[in-house]
Amino acid sequence: MPKARAEAVQKTRIQARSEEAILDAALTVFSTYGYRGATVDQIAAEAGMSKPNLLYYFRRKEDIYVTLLERTLEDWLEPLKALDPDGEPAEELTRYITTKLEMSRDNPAASRLFANEILHGAPMIGDFLKGPLRRLVDDKAAVIRQWSELGRITAIDPYHLIFAIWATTQHYADFEVQVRAVTGKKMSSPPRAIRCSPS
Repeated sequence: MPKARAEAVQKTRIQARSEEAILDAALTVFSTYGYRGATVDQIAAEAGMSKPNLLYYFRRKEDIYVTLLERTLEDWLEPLKALDPDGEPAEELTRYITTKLEMSRDNPAASRLFANEILHGAPMIGDFLKGPLRRLVDDKAAVIRQWSELGRITAIDPYHLIFAIWATTQHYADFEVQVRAVTGKKMSSPPRAIRCSPS
């Protein structure tokens, strides 16, 4: 590999690691203080780098925040996209719920970041919610509705089923302090096996 190309590849790897470190630090800061309360100085300190160095990768606090939200939504929506219309409904829903619980347990800060954005009226991702998210939910609601019409699951409003899954699974991250106070436990152990009954 030519020297110039090797240096470019190395620089790209270093940039990728630095950007990841910034995003990880920003997730901690934003999920703790919210968008308005967080500062670039706090994020730089959490990432262990200078503010000018951070601003080399992201020009504004808003750029970091939007990138984080986009990454969070991309990760969260993959399990919903994977809901297979030809699969066994109980197995498909069980897999989805279990995956969502695991994501809530493993990355509660991402859930709180998203919850804060929604509580403030979704100023940064409103268009995404009305566009790509709505189309995906419409598509999967049609799958659930078809299962109901075929008698494969009990008749239920598919949108409210999806909302209920989101509410239940994300509750453990968004209200972790309350869950810990009531149960005396953290979300550190794997979720127990979940089984969805088809009727």
